[in-house]
Amino acid sequence: MKKNDLKVNSETTSEAGNGMKRRSFLKIIGGGIIVFFQPWGELDIFGAQTQRRTLTQDYNAFLQIAEDGTVSCFTGKIEMGQGVITSLAQMMADELNVPLEKVKMVMGDTDLCPYDAGTWGSQTTQTFGPAMRAAAAEARGVLVDLAAARLGVPASQLEVRDGFVVDSKNPKRSVSYASLAKGKKLEKYLDVKPAPEDYTKFTYVGKPLKHSDALLKVTGKAKYTGDLKLPGMLFARILRPPSHGARLSTVDVSEAEKVVGTQVVRDGDFIAVLNENKDRADEAIVKIKAEYTFNELKVNDRNLYDRMVGADSRVQVLNAEGDLDLGYQQSDKLFESEFHDPYLAHAPIETHTALAKLEGDKMTVWASTQSPFGLQDGIVRELGYPREKVRVITPFVGGGFGGKAAYQQGVEAARLAKLTGKPIMLVWTRDEEFFYDTFHPAGVVRIKSGIDKNGFIKLWDYSVYYGGTRGSDTIYNVPNAKTTSYSQNTDSVMIHPFGTGPWRAPNNNANTFARESQIDIMAAEAGTDPLEFRLKNLSDEKMIACWKAVAEKFGYVPSKTPGGRGIGMACGTDAGTWVATIVEVNVDKTTGKVRVLRVASAQDMGLCVNPQGALIQMEGCIQMALGYTFTEEILFEGGNVKNRGFDAYEIPRFSWTPKIDCVILDRLNMPPKGGGEPAIITVGAAVANAIFDATGARLYRMPMTPARVLEAIKKV
Repeated sequence: MKKNDLKVNSETTSEAGNGMKRRSFLKIIGGGIIVFFQPWGELDIFGAQTQRRTLTQDYNAFLQIAEDGTVSCFTGKIEMGQGVITSLAQMMADELNVPLEKVKMVMGDTDLCPYDAGTWGSQTTQTFGPAMRAAAAEARGVLVDLAAARLGVPASQLEVRDGFVVDSKNPKRSVSYASLAKGKKLEKYLDVKPAPEDYTKFTYVGKPLKHSDALLKVTGKAKYTGDLKLPGMLFARILRPPSHGARLSTVDVSEAEKVVGTQVVRDGDFIAVLNENKDRADEAIVKIKAEYTFNELKVNDRNLYDRMVGADSRVQVLNAEGDLDLGYQQSDKLFESEFHDPYLAHAPIETHTALAKLEGDKMTVWASTQSPFGLQDGIVRELGYPREKVRVITPFVGGGFGGKAAYQQGVEAARLAKLTGKPIMLVWTRDEEFFYDTFHPAGVVRIKSGIDKNGFIKLWDYSVYYGGTRGSDTIYNVPNAKTTSYSQNTDSVMIHPFGTGPWRAPNNNANTFARESQIDIMAAEAGTDPLEFRLKNLSDEKMIACWKAVAEKFGYVPSKTPGGRGIGMACGTDAGTWVATIVEVNVDKTTGKVRVLRVASAQDMGLCVNPQGALIQMEGCIQMALGYTFTEEILFEGGNVKNRGFDAYEIPRFSWTPKIDCVILDRLNMPPKGGGEPAIITVGAAVANAIFDATGARLYRMPMTPARVLEAIKKV
């Protein structure tokens, strides 16, 4: 690729991978001191730990200290608004003792960065972060050794200040990182690994900083995939079926070919129109006449839940303690509930987008994806390229929420580039984004529980059907408890009529909604304040601390429910973080419309690297949660998704924003945990409990639309 073929901001994040020979890597990045290291185990998209890989097995992270003193961190993570481009830099600056402005993040380029499974699950700071700190500590050790040799003093006599190695006994004698690295290409492993910096010595970590990419984004200078341009680039539109159960039978492309400048490409049932003018590509695609045959699953958004519960499922007991029969005997009051959760779309502002270019035998794809290496593997698998001949680069991503873990658009763009030899830009329409989304899976939760006469929980029998088990932990002290998962049996009829996948804190919002609603039901029947009831049945000190912090921030006054106040609460854990939330709502009993007036939320996320970044993540979670709470729900018939745009799928609006107060507990001495998702899980449950407190009406299904609220009120 010629230098001027693609105009991309040099700071564009990239993430990368494996397969590149060390000599080629050094040729690309130039001189400097390179320290290779092996990171800790990664977590995959479902939270399971993956196999630890060695350097020769394609899983290493590394950093570069260039000749001008700039420190580059190469990471297989991407930046999609969550702010790790800033927080990771804070961690590296502290570990190397260099000015923050000297740290440059390089993310999402499979030719430059170490392999990474993907950016999801709030894992970047808590898994890559410590590994990066270990590498930086090792780099610091290498530099100190080099400085000791140059200054002729013992390494123990040296310390690092702002990128300079200084003789502590004679501060006038020093040497900079830049001068140590100048003109050298050095690879070195340290037999004894230095310990990471003590938290009491942090300069940047723990300080609230604005996102380093904020100015680029608010001024429109940030480059997303759809902003890129290549000479000779063609815009693509692909013929799409009307339903996931449809198969192409006949097609006539003659009218499309009449649109000026249009090329029609066909590879089996894969048909696309290409044009250097995007509007003409849009014009051509609708002129194709296609007929389909249909093989639809007999399922829709109305009968789905009965189908799930009655299916031939794979049954797995996830947790069992005590004896459920004994729990029944010890319970003075028994409760049985069923909760329903719908499919949800991710609905990011930026749709799935990819730009593919074939140059010689090398395929390069720029893509809005959370999984550059997954896309690389997908292209290798689907198109037959050797891995070293496929490069994926991820610029800034305009929202993902788990949905861009999928990368279909990248494979499609690469396929068209291979077929035509031309650079191809593929930008999914909003209709395509909804149709091909890997939706948050719908599910059913059934709970049987019981309390004794003193208000202690004695029985907890929790069953989740097809929705996923993240967040299904009991949390409370229950001597007789069991959690059971019902999932797809490979020998039975498929349950989900379309693709499903992770959706911000996958399924934890649904499980928290069910668990915390059931807890509230028991508290009300016991005639006990819901916070008192929870604390009475908790021994987890971190959760108790979150409850105390949020109650103080909210100004909570104990009361039995329903008390007519419209106050509700919920707690949970996600990504290693504890969170508790209290909300206040107003319910219009004539229309069923609910407005959230204020929200207070407290979380223990261990070491908080950037409190400002964590704060806006919490606020964003709370705002986004209002969508699944009140309006978001995919309607469908068989494989036909009915709501494919914002006219029919309503996401939260600015006018919905309540007063939000967040508390991040001070835990600088603890390992960092995830902050991108936890606060979202508690909002739906807290609002449901607040509606009950206001009206006495209990909601068992999300979203809690005005019609469903009115229906519940009528049953009181």
